[in-house]
Amino acid sequence: MTSIVPHTAHQPQAPATTDAAPSAGGRRLSRKHREWLAAALFLLPDGIGLGVFVVLPMFLSIALSFFQVSGFGSYEWIGLGNYQRMLNDPYFWSSIWVTAKYVVVMVPTLFCVSLALGVLMKQKLPGMAAYRTAFFLPHMLSLVVVGLLWKFMLDEQTGVVNKTGSALGMNPLSWLGDPDLALYAVIAVTVWYMMGYYMIIFLAGLNEIPQELYEAAKLDGAGTWTAFRRITWPLLRPTSFFVLIMTTVAAITGTFDLVFVLTSGGPANGTAVAMFYIYQQAFVFGEYGYAAALGSFLVLIMVALSGLIFKVTKGGRFDDEQ
Repeated sequence: MTSIVPHTAHQPQAPATTDAAPSAGGRRLSRKHREWLAAALFLLPDGIGLGVFVVLPMFLSIALSFFQVSGFGSYEWIGLGNYQRMLNDPYFWSSIWVTAKYVVVMVPTLFCVSLALGVLMKQKLPGMAAYRTAFFLPHMLSLVVVGLLWKFMLDEQTGVVNKTGSALGMNPLSWLGDPDLALYAVIAVTVWYMMGYYMIIFLAGLNEIPQELYEAAKLDGAGTWTAFRRITWPLLRPTSFFVLIMTTVAAITGTFDLVFVLTSGGPANGTAVAMFYIYQQAFVFGEYGYAAALGSFLVLIMVALSGLIFKVTKGGRFDDEQ
């Protein structure tokens, strides 16, 4: 007996679908859902760490700001008392003013120096890899080591900076002892320490710009400055936005180590930035509730500044059209 085989040459095929066929145990996950599940599993360890070590302490700090804490076991609810005290604390507002000066001077300086180094390090010159390593090397050091190193170098009597200046006919300066110079000395050390890191970020952004654009601009007779203004800067704006946000946050929250090692907030509170003042309230005077209130207010300022930067720069797009 001959078996009849159905002819399937002209039968329409079922359209492809992303959903897998149902199994005996139930419907299987679609490809999209499997991708979401895989992404969630990859993000889970970082998410747990972020929640435990950042989000949870942040909320605990906000809650602590409503208490008067004495020692390590006595908590007294005082509501907005710590915030009322903050409004009448001239030393805190002085530290905010110092922080504002630090941000206004340090952020543009670090931005411009890092961008200039990134453009320079992109040039194809002999030994450029060694120069990149040399500029990035300070960022590999601990901030405490950097602070101690520069404290010796900026010493008024024995520091190499003043000795070099004396050899050039300059009078020695009290870089860390003069209230008018100390903050700018800290800013200079901060820029020296961080410029290599942001140089690498700018360099990565510059490498993403197609070289053909520069070649076409050169054929059109565009000079170096015109090419930078018309090609480099517009295409580098997302990277610039990232650097601007990161340097602003670092200026507000990441200045404690250098200030503590270099000047301990002096002279005459000339370098007592807000983070250093909060540290003093918490770990020198034991005012944990008050320090939590100050920290919460500082975070609010940082969020407001970040939002302002995001609004002004349109998230790195810098759209020229209104």
